[in-house]
Amino acid sequence: MKAPAYTRAQALPGILQNRIMVLDGAMGTMIQRFKLTEAQYRGERFKDFGKDVKGNNELLSLTRPDVISSIHERYLGAGADLIETNTFGATSIAQADYDMADLAAEMNLASARLARAACDKFSTPEKPRFVLGALGPTPKTASISPNVNDPGERNVNFEQLRAAYYEQVQALVQGGADALLVETIFDTLNAKAALFAIDEYFEASGERLPLIISGTVTDASGRILSGQTVTAFWYSVRHAQPLAIGLNCALGAALMRPYIQELHRAAPDTFISCYPNAGLPNPMSDTGFDETPADTSRLLHEFAAEGLVNIVGGCCGTTPEHIAAIDQSVRGMPARGLQSAVFYREAA
Repeated sequence: MKAPAYTRAQALPGILQNRIMVLDGAMGTMIQRFKLTEAQYRGERFKDFGKDVKGNNELLSLTRPDVISSIHERYLGAGADLIETNTFGATSIAQADYDMADLAAEMNLASARLARAACDKFSTPEKPRFVLGALGPTPKTASISPNVNDPGERNVNFEQLRAAYYEQVQALVQGGADALLVETIFDTLNAKAALFAIDEYFEASGERLPLIISGTVTDASGRILSGQTVTAFWYSVRHAQPLAIGLNCALGAALMRPYIQELHRAAPDTFISCYPNAGLPNPMSDTGFDETPADTSRLLHEFAAEGLVNIVGGCCGTTPEHIAAIDQSVRGMPARGLQSAVFYREAA
């Protein structure tokens, strides 16, 4: 019998104190390599669906689970310790764009089970593998108007976000997630709705899993899209007592360095994660981005050598080849030490 998620999750802080853990790479980049058609996205179940669904990657957990499982297994084979569920856009709010809001819970449950099965297949006593239930930012923002002519207009509110995230969290935990990852945060208010929903679910279930929070610095201003600096962002979410705080997406590692350094200074008592894009977009590249595995792994090795990180991996444009190179580049390097540690609240 497999250990329950809470028991597995208890191992994470100890591992992170002893070594740098490796997160997987891009899901979307890998899905694009399959060159799936509209019919393949639909499968038999949705062959007569009334709207195009190509590009709805989360639907593939239902119609092409073989594709999603194979991607998970390739990242695990490359050395990843942590695997994200295929649920970046699996909220009812995001799925409404495809008229599939009613499938959100099913997508999350199926995605978590696929990641769980892959991690169980590759786990060993020496190298356990962990499922991170991924909560993406949604295509709607509670802080920014969608109408340039009306700064006060909003297309989503906190309660709608909370309800959508609660449904997602419930299915991810039921599907076997070991921890939750609120990622690619461009709007802190959206993230707060996710954190509220997570805490609400934990209170209701009596089970608390570790939490990782990852923001996105959108440009050289050093701010997330809703206007906060990295330090201000951290102080806005630290009440959630995450296992790790970090940055991902938008920038390659070279441009992300000063913001990881800032986060390192601002959060001395919390583990730091970093999973950048593979450099800048480049349509001539096989992955659509500039950096080779050697480039990305060299930069993240430098971060590790500076004592900046506890978790490293890749976002857009990264592949199993990138993750294998990253794994090799940080293997045996000391983890970033903490001044004091408050990991996550345990269930009463």
